[in-house]
Amino acid sequence: MFAGLSPARRRLVLALLAVLVVGAAGLAAALVVPRLTGPDGTRTAPAAQTPGPVLLVPGYGGSTGALQALADRLTATGRDATVVPVPAQGTGDMNASADALGQAVDEALARTGATSVDVVGYSAGGVIARLWAADGGADQARRVVTLGSPHHGTTLADLAVGVLPAECPEACRQLTTTSPLLAELNAGDETPEGPDWVSVWTTVDQTVTPPDSAELAGALDLTVQSVCADSQVTHGQLPTDAVVQGIVLAQLAAGPSVPLGPDDCARLRQG
Repeated sequence: MFAGLSPARRRLVLALLAVLVVGAAGLAAALVVPRLTGPDGTRTAPAAQTPGPVLLVPGYGGSTGALQALADRLTATGRDATVVPVPAQGTGDMNASADALGQAVDEALARTGATSVDVVGYSAGGVIARLWAADGGADQARRVVTLGSPHHGTTLADLAVGVLPAECPEACRQLTTTSPLLAELNAGDETPEGPDWVSVWTTVDQTVTPPDSAELAGALDLTVQSVCADSQVTHGQLPTDAVVQGIVLAQLAAGPSVPLGPDDCARLRQG
C-alpha cells in the first residue's frame, strides 16, 4: 500500500491514520494545531510551543539501559519520556534506525495529542536524530539534543575498518571520518530549520575521536567542561552523569535553549 512512498510520506500517512482512530475532533486538532500562526500570519516555530514528549535514541550497540536513567529523571519532572529501541541493536543501516525513530515520534504524538517532540540522541543516536530531522522530522521537533555524537565521524571507526573490517558492520562504517552518509548529512545545513539544536559533549571523550567531532554547526555547543571545568566524564558516562543530566533537563525545559557556564556547575552537580 505504501511501497511507492518515501519514508517521510509513509510516516505522515500512518500518523493521519492513527489520528482517524480517535475521531473527527482529534483529526481536526491534529491538522490545525501544528500549523499555529502568529499575528503576522507566519508559522509559529516549534521552539515556542509547549514541550511535548521526549524520545531518547541510543547509539551504536543499541543498549537502552544507559538512557533509561535519564528518561527516569525526565519522567520525575512530569515529562513523557520514552527510550526508542533501534533495529539490529544499532549496528545496521542508520537510515533504518531513523525510520524507527520516525515511527516512535508519530506514535508519541498520536498518543499524547502534542504538537511537537523533543529528541535526545546519545552517541550515534544523535546522528540518527539528524537523519530523521533531515527526512522531514524537523517539522515535528521542538528541540534536538545530541550527547557525544560523532557528527563528523570518529577515528575509532576508521581504525576498526582498517584493522578488523569484518567486525565493523554497516553503522560502524557509516561513522568513519570519510563516511558518505556523514558527508551527505553535513553537506548542507547541519541544523535544519524547525527545532532548536543543542550539542553536549565531553572534551575527554575517547570513543568519539577527536572529541570535537561532536560540534554541530548552528547548534548551541556545550562541552561539559565549559560548565564544570574539572569534569572527567567519559563517553559512556554521559547519559548517567548528574551534570550532563542537569544540562539536558535545562535544555528541554519550556522556552528557548539556554547557555550554561561555570556559575551553573554547583547547582547541576547537586542533581
